[in-house]
Amino acid sequence: MRVAVSGSAGRLGRAMLRALEDAPYTGPFGPIGWGRDRLDLDRPEAVGRLLDTDRVELLVHAAAWTDVDGCARDPQLAMRRNGLATGVIAAACAERGIDLVLVSTNEVFDGRRADGLAYGPADVTGPVNAYGASKLAGERAALEACAAAPAPGRLGIVRTAWLFGPPGNDFPAKILAAADRARAAGTALRVVADEVGNPTYTPDLAEGIAELIGSGDVSGMHHVVNAGWVSRAGWARELLRQAGLPVPIDEIRAADWERASTPPLWAALQPTALPSGEALRSWELALADYLPALLRSRAPARATR
Repeated sequence: MRVAVSGSAGRLGRAMLRALEDAPYTGPFGPIGWGRDRLDLDRPEAVGRLLDTDRVELLVHAAAWTDVDGCARDPQLAMRRNGLATGVIAAACAERGIDLVLVSTNEVFDGRRADGLAYGPADVTGPVNAYGASKLAGERAALEACAAAPAPGRLGIVRTAWLFGPPGNDFPAKILAAADRARAAGTALRVVADEVGNPTYTPDLAEGIAELIGSGDVSGMHHVVNAGWVSRAGWARELLRQAGLPVPIDEIRAADWERASTPPLWAALQPTALPSGEALRSWELALADYLPALLRSRAPARATR
């Protein structure tokens, strides 16, 4: 199977290529990576030529404008990149009978759920920020494109949440850097305590998507996240515990943290079953796997001070 991955230079795209390189169905030449130089979301009409030239049989559309605050500052650009461009890409796949896996987000939900349950695929959506609205528009555009095509390929939508992993500059890396500053200043680390989600390790997510592809039918709505959910403050506390950094945490409300975007406060996803029947491991175990590399990348910066 000839599998292409858009956004192949991004955090998930890199992990996706690695997972697909080990998959038996991609053959000896492995997956095809499309970075921004090949597929620019500001010029998505190029996708038809790419699909034909590379003879793609399945596309994992991982490319997106994921700067949530940037999306809040320019919602029209967010809609063009995450909504309209996704529709163009999905239509090109549907017209050619090419399977499509679209990566989406927990931010399609409003986060106001009060029953303590995580969101399932059938729950009502209602984004509260521009990023979530643009990604939901992309989901709907993909569904409409498949419905309009006479013989579309299969469409799978994979929602996920709170991605972390190589190459760094993610929430764990930022928390470690902030903890170093707080420790040097003798102050507590301020972290939001009323925003809840599923920290998801990109290599694990990529393996889950690769498993869906390998099943032969990617169709449907899938929630693929590491097991368990936690607040931002709880995630930071577990990170500092595993790293052996005794830095106190001052829990604050999301409303007290000034930013352009408004996140959904309760944004936990209920994982859907993968073809193997096994769920992804807990986010705590995934974090423990990631931590050694994260600490190694942090060491040179600390040594220069």
